[in-house]
Amino acid sequence: MDTMLEEIRSTLRERADPALAESGKRFFKEEVTSYGMKTAEVAKIARSHLPALKTLGRDEVFSLCEDLFSSGYLEESFIASKWLPHFSDRFEPADLVIFEDWIERYVTNWATCDTFCNHTVGDLLVQYPDCTKRLYRWAESRNRWLRRAAAVSLIVPAKKGEFLEEAFRIADLLFEDCEDLVQKGYGWLLKEESRKHRDEVFAYVQAKKRAMPRTALRYAIELMPQEMRREAMKKDWK
Repeated sequence: MDTMLEEIRSTLRERADPALAESGKRFFKEEVTSYGMKTAEVAKIARSHLPALKTLGRDEVFSLCEDLFSSGYLEESFIASKWLPHFSDRFEPADLVIFEDWIERYVTNWATCDTFCNHTVGDLLVQYPDCTKRLYRWAESRNRWLRRAAAVSLIVPAKKGEFLEEAFRIADLLFEDCEDLVQKGYGWLLKEESRKHRDEVFAYVQAKKRAMPRTALRYAIELMPQEMRREAMKKDWK
């Protein structure tokens, strides 16, 4: 395992572009650490190690991924997030506690949060729907990345119209969150639910728009017809 990690990090160092790393910082309000590589190139590195990775046991894979997350580098967290969905058939309900710990300890920006939660955490929740109850605790956490994770972990199934009731409850819990990235997170979740449940999401927005933060509202109605968007935007916001 150590050999694989060293090989990956050696490749990342060799292909690092300090100028790209510096320019990429404009997408974040937080301080981020990056080698400076394009996403497609990092994804290619991740794929190249999958055959060897699949010969390892589940715990070994998790250990490698945690090591990558703990480095603090965007590209390393991306590799771990690209790997883990390939092992979703080995996930267990208790793994959500592990993933929660990783979010609390290692996630420090929206890109890592979303890349990890959209697929890895989302895949687990699709397999074990009862685990979504834990997201309600995340939504009340002091950790803003856990609060964003509560919403963005349901993004992929929401596109298929799944977990609508859970999405509304999470939106309620995050409704007046002071962090714009959390507001965007639950607004994004509502937007994806609107693909299959447009009328239900519109009714939710209409009922709450007087108090709904403008950022969340704009995200939630983004896919709706112009007439519905205009109607939703008639009142004043916070």
